[in-house]
Amino acid sequence: MEIKEDDLSGAEVRELIRQHLSAMAEDSPPESVHALDINGLRSPDVTFWSVWEQGDLLGCGALKELDERHGEIKSMRTATKHLRKGVARRMLQCIVDEAVSRGYRRLSLETGSPESFAPARALYESFGFRYCEPFADYSEDPYSAYMTKELEIKR
Repeated sequence: MEIKEDDLSGAEVRELIRQHLSAMAEDSPPESVHALDINGLRSPDVTFWSVWEQGDLLGCGALKELDERHGEIKSMRTATKHLRKGVARRMLQCIVDEAVSRGYRRLSLETGSPESFAPARALYESFGFRYCEPFADYSEDPYSAYMTKELEIKR
């Protein structure tokens, strides 16, 4: 698997983001969908990566800088035909490593609370993320689960 920073210009990546947004809308009402669209993912405070293997798009993920010490995981998605191959685990490790290299002290995320998001929550828990109160501009939402992880700064 190769993870590379991506400018979101490719048709395959754009289609995966479209599928991601569509899936979020299936499980949550519009006011509870916090996924970024293409323009949001192109914001200067967001770094977006895609995961590839032999020319096949496997998944994606992004890191949004909330401030100089706090980052947020965004747009984690595995292509349907590549589920359960370790794509999300590799992408999440890449994002955590980047957050540490930037000197972030904390990494947070918002994910869904419905049962369909249980695998995602289990992955984040396996990386040491713990449930927390809403952060940044989020507010209490029965369709959301908020998680955070304190990061160790490497010296």
